Amino acid sequence: MSESRPDTDTTRVEFRDLEPGMPHASAVASDAMLESMFDPTLLGSEHVRPLRRDEYEQLVKLGAFEAERIELLRGVLVEMSPQGEPHARISAWIHAWLVRALHHERFEVRSHTSFAATDDSVPEPDVAVFPLAMRARLPRKALLLVEVAETSLAKDRMIKPEIYARAGVPEYWIVDVVAREVEVLSAPELSGYRQRKTLAIGDVLRPIKLGGIALPVADLPWSHVRSPRSPRSPRSGR
Repeated sequence: MSESRPDTDTTRVEFRDLEPGMPHASAVASDAMLESMFDPTLLGSEHVRPLRRDEYEQLVKLGAFEAERIELLRGVLVEMSPQGEPHARISAWIHAWLVRALHHERFEVRSHTSFAATDDSVPEPDVAVFPLAMRARLPRKALLLVEVAETSLAKDRMIKPEIYARAGVPEYWIVDVVAREVEVLSAPELSGYRQRKTLAIGDVLRPIKLGGIALPVADLPWSHVRSPRSPRSPRSGR
């Protein structure tokens, strides 16, 4: 396992006037990595009230965020950072690889789609694998979630693990574009993931709920575009 590098995060929390009669999103004071516009301690005995998932979904239906890339994290509207080329390239590659690797009658692979994780969080992972199902609302059960981190490493490491673990997601990957490593989080609990390991070049990713497929970390297009290879069997990776 390699040494951790300092976290950087350019994600901003957005406080905005919503539709008349709708509640305002509020910052959670303990989330020090999120830049809030005021100090909640100045409210004294008054309390900030986070936005709930059902309220957020209603706003989405009303078209409140059509021109923006927004996700709801712990009741806070968060504007996602623009994707750089490495981020976009690796996200698209992993999505394409999983589509080819998985049985289309059992799994659904989506990219940049909303996930109804908890009552106050609707994150938008870069890549998600869901059980195949016809749904009237956003998916609430995921088998694997992937975040590709270039400028969002602090958010992906410090905020999203607890959200995904509370949602019962069995496995969460954080693809560190700069370090060229993949952090694999598993064994979810209410407080987060109990197991965490870092895989580097020479290691092999083996999703625990996806039927024994194997993806060598070295195959990811860290520095240039390459076509996804055919999925490897569990015995073919190192």
